Amino acid sequence: MPNDKPLVQIWTDGACSGNPGPGGWGAILRFGRHEKELSGASADTTNNRMELTACIEALATLKKPCHVTLTTDSQYVANGINKGWAKSWKSRGWVKADKTPALNPDLWERLLQLTETHEVEILWVRGHAGHPENERCDSLAVRAMRHEA
Repeated sequence: MPNDKPLVQIWTDGACSGNPGPGGWGAILRFGRHEKELSGASADTTNNRMELTACIEALATLKKPCHVTLTTDSQYVANGINKGWAKSWKSRGWVKADKTPALNPDLWERLLQLTETHEVEILWVRGHAGHPENERCDSLAVRAMRHEA
């Protein structure tokens, strides 16, 4: 791990009531002993858009390039980055291998930009399985969603 970039841990989650419907997202950023919670909502969205938005908003908060461990319970996000799906979709003009349009190209574009600014390692955890930070992110997302609804 490079010594020249700060190590930041991020946990994210998204929630949606109906799909589409009102949604919320939550994120926790941890740098050493410092911690910050973020959340937000949208009146008409999807769960996947909220999962992506949580990652984007958390990474966009960082003021300089960092080495980031980002933990999500979204296989869509984890696979989109780790398996190179998003880069492939972009290279084909936001078209998937099966020739159908890739969803959420606006958010994937922004997330790809942020993963070029920061060294991002995406880790996947099972949602609602007792992971403390994931449960906190879920609470932040649900609270933001309920406030929006």
